[in-house]
Amino acid sequence: MSIEKNKPHFGVLDDVRIVYSAVEIAAPSACAIMAEWGADVTWLENNGTGDSMRDTAWTKEMERRNMRSLSMATFSEEGKEILYRLVESADIFIEASKGGTFARKGVTDEELWKHNPGLVIVHVSGFGQWGDPKMVNAAAYDLSVAAYAGIIAQNGTPDQPMNINPYLGDYLNSMMIISASLAALHRVQLTGQGESIDLAMHETLLRVGTYYMMDYLNAGILYPRPGARAMNLCAIGEYKCRDGFLGLCVYGVNQNHYLLDVIGLGDLWGTEDYPEGTSALWMDGPKADLIEEKLVEYLSTRNKRDVEADFVAHRIAAQVVNELSDLPEEDHLKQRETYIEWENAEGKTIRGLNSFPKFAHNPGGFWRPMPALGEDSEDVLERVGFTSEDIARFRASGSVKFAGEE
Repeated sequence: MSIEKNKPHFGVLDDVRIVYSAVEIAAPSACAIMAEWGADVTWLENNGTGDSMRDTAWTKEMERRNMRSLSMATFSEEGKEILYRLVESADIFIEASKGGTFARKGVTDEELWKHNPGLVIVHVSGFGQWGDPKMVNAAAYDLSVAAYAGIIAQNGTPDQPMNINPYLGDYLNSMMIISASLAALHRVQLTGQGESIDLAMHETLLRVGTYYMMDYLNAGILYPRPGARAMNLCAIGEYKCRDGFLGLCVYGVNQNHYLLDVIGLGDLWGTEDYPEGTSALWMDGPKADLIEEKLVEYLSTRNKRDVEADFVAHRIAAQVVNELSDLPEEDHLKQRETYIEWENAEGKTIRGLNSFPKFAHNPGGFWRPMPALGEDSEDVLERVGFTSEDIARFRASGSVKFAGEE
């Protein structure tokens, strides 16, 4: 089926134009979210197999909707000619590669600013554009960056560190790319001066890992990997009930008092060990092992939904651990219209997430499914002013791939 070429007006970023060159998750997902907020996004794919996300069965339909696909050899002379023309009318250009790749290929920030002095340029890499050459030039994926940043070391069991799945390091960086891009764009709109952002993915994950890092940096404290529990507090973690698991976070004076009562340790409250007003049940507390033992015993004999209802009624943060199969049936998610359906380019019905967050006056939206590789090559080139003769030249040289070409 044919898909729409003209983006309708909608969203808080309706006047923002973004061009990006990246594959997989971090940078493309940032662009996908901004496209849901109304930005006009042009996706630069290589003119071989295109973005590796195309190898997925269903994820690509969610992560690449609302985009235009232009397939080209970016670093060829004609590819550079096209890129420079594209950024003339863009607000943000995002590229993801090993540090310094674009500059080494001759596409420097200064060259881009010659064509658009107010351009926001975002360089996304695992380890930054400068620093130790061994790291700058290292291949980087979500897992390897998380390993370097110490996030993996903080998760798992004492015997086995674990990654933060699924691809959480990538998605956290997507949010950082969005916030950094729009912060820079805000400044550019005030001053007219372009900005270049060196977004090293490991630095985002270092910032995410700050909570316990500060204890180590300032007091030398190293907490053991906690498995399904918090590193330093009782009654926080994932606990097994009779019929499933509960995510539990007990914190606060009233909450601690109720917990101790309900698990049969109410006589501890108001003692020297746990005086009235105790807001945190520390793992190094005198009865921490007993509290954990009694809590595990209590939960193992009860249904997860009953415990959830009781604890929530007593202002304790407790939620059943939902499986993926549970989520579509959740009434709250239905009422908030969390899931939507749309047709992909082949006319198949796809189910996925609605846009978020909920903007009251300029809501996000969807205007087209994921395009085929090179679906928009000719249209995008025409929109930025290339003539039919130029397009014929690009076609003849093979620097651009057009829809339907093998």
